[in-house]
Amino acid sequence: MGLPWRPPHPWLLPLVVLVWTQPCMSLELIPYKPQITAWNLEGKVTATTFSLEQPRCVLDQHASAADTIWLVVAFSNTSRDFQNPQTLAEIPASPQLLTDGYYMTLPLTLDQLPCEDPLGGSGGAPVLRVGNDAGCLADFHQPRYCNSPLPSPGPYRVKFLRLDSRGSPQAETSWSDPIALQQGKSPGSIDTWPGRRSGGMVVITSILSALAGLLLLAFLAASTVHCSSPWWSEEAPEQLRIGSFMGKRYMTHHIPPCEAATLPMGCEPGLEPLPSLNA
Repeated sequence: MGLPWRPPHPWLLPLVVLVWTQPCMSLELIPYKPQITAWNLEGKVTATTFSLEQPRCVLDQHASAADTIWLVVAFSNTSRDFQNPQTLAEIPASPQLLTDGYYMTLPLTLDQLPCEDPLGGSGGAPVLRVGNDAGCLADFHQPRYCNSPLPSPGPYRVKFLRLDSRGSPQAETSWSDPIALQQGKSPGSIDTWPGRRSGGMVVITSILSALAGLLLLAFLAASTVHCSSPWWSEEAPEQLRIGSFMGKRYMTHHIPPCEAATLPMGCEPGLEPLPSLNA
């Protein structure tokens, strides 16, 4: 017969709970929410990228020089399923976005995020551009944590996570608000009805159409004049072109009166000679 079952000592239960909850209690939550940069830049949000403001003087409290700042990118509906990695081997790479719905990229050191003004002569970019490395799609030798272009309009949520040299999380920020990318329109959805165009666009279109018509008329008129102009032959200067008739020009000369043996009509004896043509 076995020994009777005895309940565990009550003092063991708080110890077990303390051991399992210790990793969560050590993670520091920083009151900072990532957001799209406020700088006046073109293309802050495109079809495959978006630009965040740099978290300067945000994650450097109680941090060591060996810590690394990571950006976690997730779909808005899968951000709640993300679990912080505990080792470097557990860091999700960019291809896992299509399978797990999240990944980590843009590892930065604290030296790359100084506290001074970004325009104070440091020369550093004031933004973090997510999805900016198009070479990730073609080069298989890129790092696992390549900043590849985003595959869909989203929306996305991001947060910053500070890891130590072993890959253990030390601090994190709040998740950002949903970030939706730009979407292109299909050609069939574009409205081409002129009534919906602005007045200035209608005026410009009318002027350009009128100019095109005038240029066409000028071209036709020049072509007609060129084809109907008379052609003077240089080899036969004695020929004249009158309409469509070609003929020779003869010079008149003096005909002496009644010198031939056979006299023509009008040269009978006793009659006055015919007057000369060139008299």
